[in-house]
Amino acid sequence: MTEVMVYSTGPACQRCRLTCRRLDELGIRYDLIEIHEEHNAALRTYLVDELGYVEAPVVVVGDGRDNSWAGFRPDRIDALASRLGLAGR
Repeated sequence: MTEVMVYSTGPACQRCRLTCRRLDELGIRYDLIEIHEEHNAALRTYLVDELGYVEAPVVVVGDGRDNSWAGFRPDRIDALASRLGLAGR
């Protein structure tokens, strides 16, 4: 199965919670990484400086080269579910 990573700024982030809820509803497995934690400072730098994202969550699918996004994007989540054969749930 395709690896999905969700980089979150923590439980207070409404867009992060909505993203995780939608992924859960569609049965898409993902790893949740809390980037606000100090030991993840290098990840924050990578997401901002290398990938150019400035809002959370950041969702990275596979190697992320052509399939990543920031914010709550139900359209992108639904398209991912369709690609993974999980649409219609």
